[in-house]
This record gives sequence, C-alpha cells and structure tokens, in this order.
Amino acid sequence: MKNINEIKNEFLSVSICEIMEIINKYACDERKGVQTLVSSYRKKHEAYIKEQQRLEEISQFEKKYYDLGFSFIAGIDEVGRGPLAGPVVAAAVILPKGFKHEGINDSKKLTHEKRKVLVEIIKDNALAWSIGIVGPEIIDEINILNATKIAMLEAIQKLNTKPDFLLVDALSLDIGIKQVAITKGDERSISIAAASIVAKVHRDELMGAYSEVFAEYGFENNKGYGSSRHIEAIKTYGICPLHRKTFVGNLV
Repeated sequence: MKNINEIKNEFLSVSICEIMEIINKYACDERKGVQTLVSSYRKKHEAYIKEQQRLEEISQFEKKYYDLGFSFIAGIDEVGRGPLAGPVVAAAVILPKGFKHEGINDSKKLTHEKRKVLVEIIKDNALAWSIGIVGPEIIDEINILNATKIAMLEAIQKLNTKPDFLLVDALSLDIGIKQVAITKGDERSISIAAASIVAKVHRDELMGAYSEVFAEYGFENNKGYGSSRHIEAIKTYGICPLHRKTFVGNLV
C-alpha cells in the first residue's frame, strides 16, 4: 500500500483533465490523509470542468461566425470611459480559430496579477492585436461616447491582419466591416474579453507612467477614477493636463 507522499506524487504526476482516474482509484481509501487529497483534487477538477464550460460558452459567438465562413474575427473593447483623468483606450484582438485559455474573462473580474499573466498569453497567441488611444482634450471636445468609437476604430485600423468580422462590446461602429454589438460582450465573448485585458493593462501602465509626472493625484493607484484621494487632490491642486474638464467641472 502506498503512503500519503507517494499518493500525493501520483496526483501531481497527471494533468488536471486526467485527475479523475486517480481520484476514483483512491476514493475508497479510508485514511484521513488520502481522503483529504481526494477531496482537494475533486474540487480542483470540478473547478476545471466549470472553467472549461465557461470558456465553451464565451466562445459561441466566435464559433458561430467562423462557421458562417468568416476568417479573421476581431474582438473590440475599451477601458476608461468613466475616469476623471486620462485617455480612453481601446484594443482589438484577433484570436486563432478555436483558441481558449483558462482565466480569460472580463478584465474587471481579474486581479492585476492575473491580467499581467494573461495579457502576455493573449499577445503571444493572437493572430493580431492593437491599441487605440484618445486623450482628454478630444474627449472634452467630442464627448466620451464618440471618443470611445474613435479609439476602437483606430485599434481596428492598426491591426496587422485585416479582420472580416467584428465583435464589439455594446457599440456599433461606422466602418465597412460586418459586425455585431454584444451587450456585456466582455463577459460573453472570448475575443472581446481578451481585448478588455489588453486595453486594461495598457491603460494601467499609461496611468502609472503619468503618476511620475503628476504625483499628487495618485494615478498609479486610482488610474484616474474619482477616488477620495484623487478628488481631494483636485480640490487642493486644481486640474492637470490629463483631467477631462467636462468630467471635473463641479469639483473645481
């Protein structure tokens, strides 16, 4: 009979998708340590299955339009519509047909550390990806909705591979490419979710760099959003060139 460490090594020797064979092998072993291992790996396997099901669900739009004959489907999303300061950043991502990776999700549901890992995986595997940026002055001039659309169009136009279909988070774009607007697209489309991660990481890095120039506003932490420290800094120091005047008018 194997001891606990030998059984633990047996669990560690197989991938999570093969783990049920080991779980079933030791399911009737009454030793407490073994049952602890079995319970732990059963939960991990259940989480794995749940994640695979989620990935399958959020790949349905991509599957539908690839099955209809489109070759390069781009997911489009933006980050930064709500902050008091900084640009709005959009990303466009074309993933390979059938691509899935555990953890890809709406960027708002992920930790900073998880986004940093996933953005490299997305960039390494994507057929193409790009960024579009519209700054505060243009946002003030044409409003945030129109600025968001311009950032999205810029991202699409900068793609090295021309998409023939677009999956866009909640918006319709004036561009001669077939598209569908998906409400809560960053939760429902893996391509849009990937774009949300690329855009979020890029904008966070921008705001971190800006914080070195405008240190008093705490941009490295609040990313331009209206935190209490940020609002207090505006009241104390006034606005800087990164602030959207149409967003902070009642604070100064």
